[in-house]
Amino acid sequence: MLRKIALDNRKYITLDNPLMRDLAINDPSLFLQRYKPPILIDEIQYAPQLLPYIKMYVDEHKNKGDFWLTGSQMFHMMKNVSESLAGIVGVLNMLGLSFSEIIGRKNEPFSTEFNLLIKKDLIKDDVLKVYKRIYKGAMPGLYEVEHDLEKFYSSYINTYIQRDIKELTQVANELSFMRFLQACAARTAQMVNYSELANDVGISAPTAKQWLSILISCGIVTLIEPYFNNLLKRKVKAPNMYFLDTGLCAYLTRWTNPESLEISAMSGAFFETYVISEIIKSYINDGKRPPIYYYRDSDQKEIDLIINLNQKLYPIEIKKSGNPKKDAIKHFSVLNKTGLEIGAGNVICLCDDIVPIDKKNYFVPISLI
Repeated sequence: MLRKIALDNRKYITLDNPLMRDLAINDPSLFLQRYKPPILIDEIQYAPQLLPYIKMYVDEHKNKGDFWLTGSQMFHMMKNVSESLAGIVGVLNMLGLSFSEIIGRKNEPFSTEFNLLIKKDLIKDDVLKVYKRIYKGAMPGLYEVEHDLEKFYSSYINTYIQRDIKELTQVANELSFMRFLQACAARTAQMVNYSELANDVGISAPTAKQWLSILISCGIVTLIEPYFNNLLKRKVKAPNMYFLDTGLCAYLTRWTNPESLEISAMSGAFFETYVISEIIKSYINDGKRPPIYYYRDSDQKEIDLIINLNQKLYPIEIKKSGNPKKDAIKHFSVLNKTGLEIGAGNVICLCDDIVPIDKKNYFVPISLI
């Protein structure tokens, strides 16, 4: 994408090339003399020795955008970038393709407030179409050419996760880490329980916590924190965990086709994971931090998602149903005790159109997220 944007006015160098990498590592000053900005350097994590020299160049010339740095190993790259380029670098995290990107629709941060007269492109979905998207996932390579999904995700696991994570984080036991990854996938859309994860894999709870932080840093999973307000009765402190790519999650949990996944016991968890990941992408792709939380209290009252924008709360419930009941919003009223303004609420589901539930809450088709 960056090479296409750069066109002909920016040199492209990849450190996958062993000769380029050797020069960048062993003589970074000469590297920057030979390849002058503006420049796009790919796989920058292979030569952290370049970063101090890039900083010196930027400090001297003060031309914003001279260097575009990309890398596929977020964990290692971000550690070096934050240490060497603090204060002079802008960071753009790129997740998998969103549904809006796939269909060519303009990205907008998700809002629960819909104008019923001016709708976004409403696409008629059925349950199997949705689960085909969920099962396929969001990896850009899958939408460039046709792939065998089993082989694609197997290669992804072997090259990116097992090799790179082991190399960059000193994970000693590769098989245990793979079992941990599968255990996390089986718990997508659930509250994090480090003891249960540790017991499943045969590791300690502190190790489980450390390994989960690696998956978060690598953009494999995300945690949604519980909403806190002094006026609410809340005892739940653990975050909910979601995979950011449902295709990878389906591969790890060994589903072999979307039809089997759709009728499985994990069907609802995958539906919720997909919705959450799409909402997160809508904010990330707009350069914003997703302002999202969930709610659960000691009375078992739950709200799947709360968007907190400027101290105004927008509740969301997620239902794998074409015709959910109106009581899906029954716990939204809990937020009235917060003392904050409550905005429009949504029940995101498999309905065909936006349908008002009452004056401020709507059933919303999944294709509109």
